[in-house]
Amino acid sequence: MTPLQDILIRQISRTGPLSLAEYMGLCLSHPEHGYYTTRDPLGVAGDFTTAPEISQMFGELLGLALAQSWLDQGAPSPFILAELGPGRGTLMADMLRATARVPGFQDAAQLHLVETSPALRREQAQRLPGATFHASLSDLPEGPLWLVANEFFDALPIRQFQRHANGWQERVVGLKDDRLTLGLTDPAPVEALDHRLDTTTEGQIVETCASAQALAQDVGRRIADHGGAALIVDYGGWRSIGDTFQALQKHTSVDPFKTPGQADLTAHVDFEALAHAAMPAAHTSPTPQGVFLERLGITARAQALARGLKGDALESHIAAHRRLTHPDEMGSLFKVMALHPEGTPAPPALDPPFPLP
Repeated sequence: MTPLQDILIRQISRTGPLSLAEYMGLCLSHPEHGYYTTRDPLGVAGDFTTAPEISQMFGELLGLALAQSWLDQGAPSPFILAELGPGRGTLMADMLRATARVPGFQDAAQLHLVETSPALRREQAQRLPGATFHASLSDLPEGPLWLVANEFFDALPIRQFQRHANGWQERVVGLKDDRLTLGLTDPAPVEALDHRLDTTTEGQIVETCASAQALAQDVGRRIADHGGAALIVDYGGWRSIGDTFQALQKHTSVDPFKTPGQADLTAHVDFEALAHAAMPAAHTSPTPQGVFLERLGITARAQALARGLKGDALESHIAAHRRLTHPDEMGSLFKVMALHPEGTPAPPALDPPFPLP
């Protein structure tokens, strides 16, 4: 039994089942035993690997896409260059290296990082000296904002609701034989899900993420008020349907209730909900990551980098390009959606927006 598991069992015994959002929040962010507060989860020695850790090309192309958006909006100076959940700082370091030759971009940029993990903050500070750190997005100063969020929204706590003939049943975390397990509340109407009654059938599951919508609302307001753009890269789809809650440990799927606090918990991102929350900012439709990177020229960049490589280094480079772009790897599972001010060009290489209900 993990230390957090014991705490959760005692809490549920006293006060009753937890929503999935409450469970995720405690598992990931508990001040003493939370997953993100106690470790660096990235890389071969960790539990998962993100795109920036696979190849420098990912960050380089995202940086140039944001820089083009900055130029398209008149190159305001100064502006806030921000990242949500910067990992080890690898993505932003690659973005800054690629944009160093964009005239005026880095002179105008004020670097801000939103990070809660003490372990990751230490690594970010080494890679990105001079950055200003924040515990939450709300702490960012007001002003033109160019922001990136890679695999950030998928880790925010979700709730799950299962369609019932008499409304919705929430999936909650309770106890069975002193073990954590999922159960269902009694069916009841849920006003916030009235719009999903026409798009679901009995037994289907819809996931909601209040914290993701609140963040998207804040980002959208800032961009609509001051200018800027946001690139959101994550796995998910346009509309939530089905159970996507999962746990990863040592790069392998595990039972999300077996070792709380010691596995990464995530769920697919509902891009439609983010776009709706971000209004009046405009949005693009979620574009497959592989398509986005190919449109930005990743193959030409890969060929240029390959000229100086041979042997194992060349094979690793070719594999990294495939992993980022191929439909059987990250190319289709991961999507890229942008937010930008209404009436301004969207960042390059993204598909036109889906209409919102």
